[in-house]
Parts: sequence; C-alpha cells; structure tokens
Amino acid sequence: MHDDRSLVEARLQRVLDERVRPAVYPESVPLDVAVWHAPGEPVPVAEGLAAEPEPIEVGARWGAPWGTSWFRVTGTVPQEWAGRTVEALLDLGFDENMPGFQCEGLVHRPDGTPVKGLNPRNQWVRIGAPVAGGEEVRLHIEAASNPVILDYHPFLPTPLGDKETAGGEPQYRLARMDLAVFDERVWQLVLDLEVLGELMAELPVDSARRWDLLRAIDRALDAVDLQDVNGTAEQARSRLAGVLAAPAVPSAHRVSAVGHAHIDSAWLWPLRETVRKVARTTSNMTALLEDEPDFVFAMSQAQQWAWVKEHRPEVWARVKKAVSDGRFVPAGGMWVESDTNMPGSEAMARQFVHGKRFFLDEFGIENEEAWLPDTFGFAAGLPQIIKAAGSKWLLTQKISWSQTNKFPHHTFRWEGIDGTRIFTHFPPVDTYNCSMRGSEMAHAARNFKDKGVARHSLAPTGWGDGGGGTTREMVGKAARLRDLEGSATVVWETPGEFFEKAEAENPEPPVWVGELYLELHRATLTSQARTKQGNRRSEHLLREAELWAATAAVRTEVPYPYVELDRIWKTVLLHQFHDILPGSSIAWVHREARRTYERVAAELDTIIDAAQRALAGEGTTPLLFNSAPHARDAVPAGGARTPAGEGRTGLASRAGGGHVLDNGLLRVEIDARGLVVSAYDIEGDRETVPPGHAANLLQLHPDFPNMWDAWDVDAFYRNTVTDLTDVDELTADGEGGSVRIVRSFGASRVTQVLSLPPGERRLVFDTEVDWHETEKFLKLAFPLDVHAERYASETQFGHFHRPTHTNTSWEAAKFEACNHRFVHVAEPGWGVAVVNDSTYGHDVTRTVRADGDAGTTTTVRVSLLRAPRFPDPETDQGVHRFRHALVPGADIGDAVREGWRINLPRRRLTGGREVAPLVAVDSDAVVVTAVKLADDGSGDVVVRLHEAHGGRARARLTPGFEITGVTATDLLERPLPSAPHVEDGQVALRLRPFELLTLRFARA
Repeated sequence: MHDDRSLVEARLQRVLDERVRPAVYPESVPLDVAVWHAPGEPVPVAEGLAAEPEPIEVGARWGAPWGTSWFRVTGTVPQEWAGRTVEALLDLGFDENMPGFQCEGLVHRPDGTPVKGLNPRNQWVRIGAPVAGGEEVRLHIEAASNPVILDYHPFLPTPLGDKETAGGEPQYRLARMDLAVFDERVWQLVLDLEVLGELMAELPVDSARRWDLLRAIDRALDAVDLQDVNGTAEQARSRLAGVLAAPAVPSAHRVSAVGHAHIDSAWLWPLRETVRKVARTTSNMTALLEDEPDFVFAMSQAQQWAWVKEHRPEVWARVKKAVSDGRFVPAGGMWVESDTNMPGSEAMARQFVHGKRFFLDEFGIENEEAWLPDTFGFAAGLPQIIKAAGSKWLLTQKISWSQTNKFPHHTFRWEGIDGTRIFTHFPPVDTYNCSMRGSEMAHAARNFKDKGVARHSLAPTGWGDGGGGTTREMVGKAARLRDLEGSATVVWETPGEFFEKAEAENPEPPVWVGELYLELHRATLTSQARTKQGNRRSEHLLREAELWAATAAVRTEVPYPYVELDRIWKTVLLHQFHDILPGSSIAWVHREARRTYERVAAELDTIIDAAQRALAGEGTTPLLFNSAPHARDAVPAGGARTPAGEGRTGLASRAGGGHVLDNGLLRVEIDARGLVVSAYDIEGDRETVPPGHAANLLQLHPDFPNMWDAWDVDAFYRNTVTDLTDVDELTADGEGGSVRIVRSFGASRVTQVLSLPPGERRLVFDTEVDWHETEKFLKLAFPLDVHAERYASETQFGHFHRPTHTNTSWEAAKFEACNHRFVHVAEPGWGVAVVNDSTYGHDVTRTVRADGDAGTTTTVRVSLLRAPRFPDPETDQGVHRFRHALVPGADIGDAVREGWRINLPRRRLTGGREVAPLVAVDSDAVVVTAVKLADDGSGDVVVRLHEAHGGRARARLTPGFEITGVTATDLLERPLPSAPHVEDGQVALRLRPFELLTLRFARA
C-alpha cells in the first residue's frame, strides 16, 4: 500500500480543530453581563453579591493587576432547547496554554453557594441535563485578574509581581459569555479521535497496530458529514469502536492515575490568592467526583485544607463528604510541600507533625507517604524524619529536571544519613501535571527504568502549579486508556493503593544512598537573603521560646503558650514552602514574608522574655541564659548562671600594614587590604591560611543564567570573577579587639568587623552589605591549608559528606550545595569549620599549589547575595547583615557546637536566682534539638535529641523535675514499642550514628 500516513494525520488534525471540536456546542445565545470592580483587596462573597454592577460587553477590557471583579451573568434558556443538555460558557479572556497562570474565577449561585472554578481549560458550568426550556439563569463570578508573570517570552523583568508597582492597566478582554447546547456525542467523538490519534503518533511506523488505528480513523472521518457533524458523530464513533475495544497486551506498563492539582502555596501570586485558588480547585474537584464514579483526587498540604475550612465552609462541607467516601484523599502528611534542603531539623520534623495531625484530627486519616512532586532536591537527613513521623513512602518527580546526569531508577529505596531507608518513586511520566495525552503515557512506559522487575508507575493527573486540577476530558481519556492495545493501561487509584502495589511487586529495589541532589535551581540556596534570614532566626527563636516556656511552666507554673506556639509554628512552616524560602516568588510574597518574620520575632521575643523573667525572679544579679545544647561561658545548656569575667584580646600593628589580633588561642593577621593572611592555631601549632592566599576575600561574579533567573546559577558563572581587595577604610578597635574594614564596588558598599572573642578559638566576621548590583553573585572565600577529599555540611539531625573533587559528572554537578549552620573541612587530627548565622549556599573546591610546598588548598566559599531580576526585579536590593566565624583546629564536634553558638546569641537578664536546666545530657555528641510540653496539653515534657558527631554515643539524660515515667515516641508524640532504659531517674542513651530519638516524660 502507498504510505498515506501524513495525509490522514493532517486530515485528522484539521477536521478536529475546525469542525468536530466546534460542534461540541452547536447552538448558543449570549448572556447579559454586568460587572463590579472591587476596590483594593478581595471582598467577602456577600459583599460581592450585593454590589451593584454595571453592564459590560464582550470584547471590553477589564481587570487591573491583582484586582477582583464580580461579574453577574443572566439569561434565559430557549424553549426550543427543551430536553437537551445546556451549559454556560464563561470565557474571561483566557489563554488555554496558561491554566493557573492568568485570570481565574469562582462561580456562585445567587445565594452564595460556590458552583465551580473557571480557568483556561475549564470554562463551562452545567445548567441542566436535560433542561425544560425557559429556565432563568443567574450566576455570579468572582474573577481574579491575576497578571501573567511568566509569559511566552519568559523570565523578562516585570513590575507586575507586586500590587504596589503593577499599575492599573486592564489585563484582560472579556470573551465568550454564552448559554450553549452541549452535544455529548460529539464531545465523546473528540475524545475518541484524540486518544487514538495521540496513541497512533507514538507507535512504531512498522507496527501493525499503528496502521489499524490509521485506517479506523480514516474511515471514521469519512463518516463525518462536515456540514452535519452532530448528526453523524455516532456513525463516526461506531467505526472506531473496534480499535478502542482491543485490549492491552499482558506486559503493558500500568499507570496509576491520581487526580492532582499541584498548587504552589505562593509563587507568581501572593498567599492570599492561593487561598482562592484552592477554593476554585476544590470546588471543581468535588463536582467532578460527583460526575465521575471512578475518579480519585488527592490533595497535599494541610495548610491548603485549613484555608478551605476557614475561608470557604460550604466547599469544606463538600470536601469532607468526598473524603468520607474515600475519593478525595489527603496526601503527603505535611503542612506544606516545603523545601527540604534549608529547613532545620525541628522545622522539618514539625512539617510532618502539623500536617499529619491536621489530617488525623479532621478525618482520622494517617498518611503513609510524603508527597513532594516539585521540591528542589532532598536533603540526606529526610528519610529518618519521614520514618519518625510514621510514614514509609516518598513521591517526587523533580529530580527528572536535573540537567547533567540521568537518575538511574524510578523506584528505589532511599537511604539517609542514619541508615533509614524509604521506598521512593519517581513517576516516569516526568510531570506532576499529566493530562493523559498519548505522548505522556508513551513516555512513561518507554522511560520507566525498572522494566523486568516492575510494571507500575504513578501519574499525577491534572493542571497544577496555579491549580485547576483534573478535567472531565482527562477522565474521559483515562477511561479509554484503561485497557487499550498499544498503550499503557490506566486506572484511578489513591497514592496508598499505588505504593502498596509497587512495593509488593518490587520488594527489593535498588538503593540510593545520600542526598537526592537536583542538578538545577542551585541559586535557590541564596536568592532573597532576607527571607532566608527570617526563616533561620524564626527556627532558633522557636527553640528558645519552647525551651524557656516549658522550663517556666514546670518550675513556676506559668501557663505554657500552646496556642501561640502552634500558630507561630504554622506560620514559619508555611513560609518554608518550596517557592517562598528558596526565594523564587514574586516581590509581593517576599515583601510580606519580611513583615511576617518581623512580627514572629517580636512575638517570640516576648514569650522568651516573659519565661526567663519568671524563672530568674526578682533581683539584681546578672544572669546569662544559655539556649544552646552545649555549655558555654560556664553556663550549662538550657540553664542560666552568673557570667564569668571575660578576658581581653590583644591588638597590634602588623609589619607591612594591617593589624594582628591575638587571644592566646588564635593569632590572626589582617593585611592592609583587610584580608586575613594568617589565622594561626597556637595550641595546634598550625596555620589555617595557605601560603600566598588570603581569607575573608569577597568575590564578585556575573550571574545571568540561561533560564530561571531566581532559581539557577549556571556553572559558567565561575569563568569570570573580580576579587574585591580595594579598601576605603581600615581601622582597629583596641577595646573591642576588632578590626573594621570598608569597601566600595559598583553601586554597593561592604562594611566588615572582624573580631577575636577572648578565650575562644574562632574569628568572627560581621558583614554588612549595602547591595545595589544587578545580575551579580557575591561570595566570601576562605582558602584553607587542608588536604581533604571530602567535607561535611550540616543537614537535618546530622551532617552529610560531599567530595571536594570532580572525578565524575555527578560530583562536578554539585558546584553549589546546601549547608545549615556549618561546613567542616578536615584531615586526620586537624580541621577547620566555617559557621554561619543565616546563609545556606556554598561551594568547596581544591587545588594543588604550584609553589615550593606543593600542598593542597581547599577553599570554602560562602554564597552571600545575588541580584536576579525575575520574578522580582529588585531582588535583595538594600542592606543585609551576615555573621560567620572561622574556627581553626575544629573537629566535627566543635563545628556542631560553634554552629549552634552563632545562631543562639546569649541573653542577659538580672534576677534573684540561677536556673538549672530542665534536662541535662552528659555528652556533647548528643544534641537536644527541642524541649517542650506535649502538644496534647497533658503537661508531659517532650525532649527530642540526636547523635550529632556521626558515631556511636552513650550518654545519660537527667530530667530536672520529678517524673513518673518516660516513653519513646514518634514525632507526633505517640508511644513506640521500645522502652527507654531508666536508672536512678536518669535515661541511659545508646545511639547509633545520627540516630533521632523523641522522649516523653510524665511529670509527678
């Protein structure tokens, strides 16, 4: 036969586009439309319904950026449509390629009941099926004129990302607003032709099945009368019935479709708009569940469920019913889909505590999976946290975005730093916005790397990022793909049902050890520095507030602030969402985040101060409160004591210019350029800075990535660097034992104070940057005279080692990585720590010196600031303050201790008594991360701790109060089978490397 594939395929495309799809709505009449534009922020539904609108015509422009417009549409169903299905077609000016990224609407009845959401891929509202004719139609649309930020030419700077700079120019032009007859026969024909045409395009040309489909489609198109599509649709469908009924082969890949709407809690829209996005999506999904008996929808992020409950009680009632039916499924068990690289140990744990507890309290449902489809990489400490929360599975697809290396598995066990393994699945469909296209199903089957041992994969199905969810068209396609020759098979299932099947068929999958590093979006460790500082400060203030409030509640019977701490934790957890903390949201989001963190800090400081004053009592004795998990300045961890006297640091002039600081432990030379050319460990008899090098070196790079400005830093940024060595001022403070350095570059200015505290083996760098650069990257470099093939950086409940070499593409791709409070570089017997109070991004490289000693220089560079222009064109402009410390001679225990010290400054009060710790541990290797009262209000004391040095630890924990019992618990404070060993009122601890343990003490 002649090869006429191209002819038939082109015919199919044109007939679908120009004849069949338009015939889905063969008759229509216009609706009358009026609009009221709400001034300022969105108004309550009752106010929007009561407002008096003014007439508006189709084609008119509407909607200032971030505005809300209430449309009233009215009309009458024609009598001649009696017995037919009628829908309202409500097109606010949509671009079908941008679901979730432009204007949206929520349709209400006159009584305020929400009907469904409107978006570019979901513009219809069912009026009746069938109608009687003559029905009066009156609908109200709460329309959000959210501007397009990510346009067809992406990543262009725009002022539209903040209502304060967006202006008032209307963004949209009102399009079709009609009542129309819906012809389901034609709609079904559209799906038949789409499914078969898409499948045909994916099959091999020499496949008999492909030719069967081609001929069937050709015959079906012959049956379509192009002047009477509606009258011939059934005949055309009959010619496709045979090929649609052919069953899949037994070895076909099996896809578990999960209805899904990934909704970014903030991104190219503010938090307040996400509240409305969730309402629109849940309205649509509950309606679709009522219409489609096989459909299952899963939604993660307990915060978003809480928004529905708080702001849309009518929608919440529908959601609760669908949950009770088992078809609207809470997923993930986290408060939000957070970043997992930067949140601290306790914060990562509390994501699961608050998320799982919400679903347990509201529905009695325990999530067993972590659901993080879009998070930018996964820290090596996460598996233990997932397990400690009572979960056992993880789903993500984001690692498929890696640019350099292809991840070798789709289903595997992921092993964390303590040895915990979590069954993990990466959907081979490579999207969390699957729409059931034939290309997606074919890609999932071809791409699946576990062939031969497994056949199941999961497909999150529905429009996401900006929400929207699954459509009736996706459900219709899935029905045809349930058992279709040539295709993967599709069945709607819950995440739990999928994981049970996947683990049963592949009980011993491969193991991946260590972090799941995303070879993309590395700059999210640095962008929006104030947001990151707010997060770090909030985490440590929460630690302090819980510690001192619990101590005061036990010792003085001051009420414990349960409600306040619960609310503040949820606020901090919300801002760890994977587009807020990473700095990849619009200006509005980060402006609000800064103000939120200021309020959080003020409230927590008030809680801390009240608790400490209650503990200290009346008096004039100076007291030093130590919130760190290690003793400092002769004050025990978690206690308060009269401070000891402080020594002095010597200051002298340096030959050749500059200054020398000496406190008997370190001798530091700062040259005339303000650079540290020597940091000599006196006790260790060891120089820190390599010959010919200088630390405290600020380096400026151009930073214009190929895509994703706020997200990415591309490797070529390192090709060009400017060392900032010119000095405006260099002065010394003999009283404070410090040196002040001022530099100017471009439009910016840096002021640094380098100080050497008496009696401490650490050099402190206080850096203030008045930053006014554009598309630049500022680093702070510390070259170290250390030969190290690997280095340690802190992560949740421990630390993780990365190589300093680039032997393979996997190591080379990690040219920017995450740390929490410290980076530690060591050779046997001696090491150096670089600790910080608020930075996360860093790089570590090694070179061999060409001079006489031919030693190895290992350079740690801290990432301070960037200046991308999308999505926030003013990213990080203004004044920033950072604190770092260089700790020569540090072992890993010193790194842990100094990391805590720099993040928990001393608090000084006066009072009448010292304060003994509420709990004490006799080993520095065991770090207490939280001391609090139990969440259930029982008054029990909860202590969370972990082994921090990476080895075995034995210790004794002594409670500073009378106890009647102690229980090991999970993160939700529920008892575990293992019983702690108690001797003489002390708990004997034996911990594995990085083992996490939660203990619950019942008070006498």
